[in-house]
Amino acid sequence: MSDCGCEFEARNQAERRVLIALMAINGVMFVAEFGLGWLSQSTGLIADSLDMLADASVYAISLYAVGRAATAKNTAARLSGWLQISLACLVLIDVARRSVLGSDPQSEWMIGVALVALAANVVCLWLLRKHRDGEVHMRAAWIFSANDVIANMGVILAGVLVMVSASRWPDLVIGLTVAGIVLRGGIRILRESKQQPVTQGANTAGEV
Repeated sequence: MSDCGCEFEARNQAERRVLIALMAINGVMFVAEFGLGWLSQSTGLIADSLDMLADASVYAISLYAVGRAATAKNTAARLSGWLQISLACLVLIDVARRSVLGSDPQSEWMIGVALVALAANVVCLWLLRKHRDGEVHMRAAWIFSANDVIANMGVILAGVLVMVSASRWPDLVIGLTVAGIVLRGGIRILRESKQQPVTQGANTAGEV
């Protein structure tokens, strides 16, 4: 039993270290990307920054779930999913607002900031590589980071299209697309949390 308890504790400690690093990376990127997105009038960057905020919050919730019973981990995953969905709705509102009021997105800022965000999310995926097939709260973290990489590449493409076309619409379209990706990720996590067997609670005797 002592060996089993040590194994669980080692796994929990590894998960905590990864989640703290992910929370820090996404928190810093949210502040930087939101500020630069607002200054550059880019809906795509603002959407991506809110995605970073959602992820930082998700990692904080997941950090709470580490070492707790399976029911707590499912609850953490559900909260993460609903948070993703709520922020996706905020992005959709911003897209609608800028579609009506207009905007002048700066393509160079879009491309540059999105490249930095892409590098940050690649680091997050690398940190999560050993945990992507773990329990639901860690699989949620992997899904969110993978979605972020897709969103970053979309913002880079939109920046190029804004530069070539001199139109704001590629930026609005990528903002809408990022919102869709975030929304889909949130729904996926909610579905996975419902399907997660509660029998994992048998493993939590050495965790609680």
